[in-house]
Amino acid sequence: MSQFRHSLAGRLLADPFAVLALLIIAGLVLIAAFADVVSPHDHAAMNLADRFAPPSATYWLGTDNLGRDTFSRLAQGSRIALYVALTAVSISGLIGLVLGMIAGFGPRWLDNALLFFFDTLRAYPTIILALALAALMPRGLGTVIVVVVITSFSEYGRVVRTQTLSLKNAEFILAERAMGASFLRIVFHHVLPNVLGPFFILAAMNLPVVITIEAGMSFLGIGVPPGTPSWGATLKDGFDYIRSTPWIILAGGLPLILVTLGFTFLGEALRDQLDPKLRKSR
Repeated sequence: MSQFRHSLAGRLLADPFAVLALLIIAGLVLIAAFADVVSPHDHAAMNLADRFAPPSATYWLGTDNLGRDTFSRLAQGSRIALYVALTAVSISGLIGLVLGMIAGFGPRWLDNALLFFFDTLRAYPTIILALALAALMPRGLGTVIVVVVITSFSEYGRVVRTQTLSLKNAEFILAERAMGASFLRIVFHHVLPNVLGPFFILAAMNLPVVITIEAGMSFLGIGVPPGTPSWGATLKDGFDYIRSTPWIILAGGLPLILVTLGFTFLGEALRDQLDPKLRKSR
């Protein structure tokens, strides 16, 4: 029991904000996994007789301009949000991890070249890049993922590079080298485990950013195809009829707010537990 209390999971469960974050994230995952079960109606079924119906026992979050159940569409949209977020963060994180370690361990000229590459990508506006790629690529989730990966892997690369540079000349690394440890052993047994802490903190905080980017692209009409039940499409429908039916845009914004709070609280909790300086000050 004492071992569990001092483990990462035990420390997280002792933090009320971390518990709240885990509950929100678990709720999102469960809704996404069982969207067909929790949805009271078919998300694509149109019922023009009930268009713009207010929230009620029949339609928990009301209906849109085509009489489609808003809650059912949001439940199905959670699958899209999680799929895009997890896929894009995994790909961009892996690319950033590899390039960041190459920059940290590589020669000075390669480090400078990769750093210039990272800064160039970060300086390019996400929406402008999304509009450019939308004109060249077919509309769909693939385009959204490509946009997110291109604009975000450099952030992971910079974090990993900084951590690698601070670790490669640390005393315990120099001691390992003096004892004849191979380069691969130093990388995988000493540098990589110490890099993963900040890496996972950044990934947790970037998940809601990716979900918001997907929603924003769908809101602008360059994300998912028309009719797809994404959160951004629901926000667009709500915005078009905000004067007469404000509940649609409120319902569409609620999951984005909850997801942002959940992953932000989780990222901050991980930072507090994985950063030795913060743990000592608590």
